[in-house]
Amino acid sequence: MEKQVILNEVELQLTLNRLCYQLIEKHDAFENTVLIGLQPRGIYVLERLIGQLEKILNKKIVCGNLDITFHRDDFRRREIPLIPSITNIDFIIENKNVVLIDDVLFTGRTIRSGLDALLAFGRPNKVELLTLIDRRFRRDLPIQSDYVGKRVDTLISERVSVEWTEYEGKDQVILYTKNNENE
Repeated sequence: MEKQVILNEVELQLTLNRLCYQLIEKHDAFENTVLIGLQPRGIYVLERLIGQLEKILNKKIVCGNLDITFHRDDFRRREIPLIPSITNIDFIIENKNVVLIDDVLFTGRTIRSGLDALLAFGRPNKVELLTLIDRRFRRDLPIQSDYVGKRVDTLISERVSVEWTEYEGKDQVILYTKNNENE
């Protein structure tokens, strides 16, 4: 597989910083807004955003993690059973503005699952979506991000991977492309 760096460490940090200021511009002091990272990889984006937001605003931001495993439309179709992640929402979302956070938006099916899972916790006032990478042109559902780190045009055969120092050893976003039919 060929790999191409879409965002290097510096660009990723700048992108996260810009997303923080866009959130602040829209939600001010986050009095009626909560941030929820979608398991498994959206929580890493959330962790970075929360760290920066709390430093900028000098206050705690209400946030949580949402597991969508049993809300996925393909969870029964896999040969290997999916193992659920932990949901950690210890606050009320009723009448709150919720920002769902994920690393990559591709078909929209993960976000649909997140919306279904979210409604088990109440009825939010508004739900917005923040994605670090938006893979355009391959939506199965009419879902669009309110906040986008970077839009990337990709082929179906390509894969986008958001990598973090804590988990993969380096902060970067990589586009993987097959170079021949045997891969």
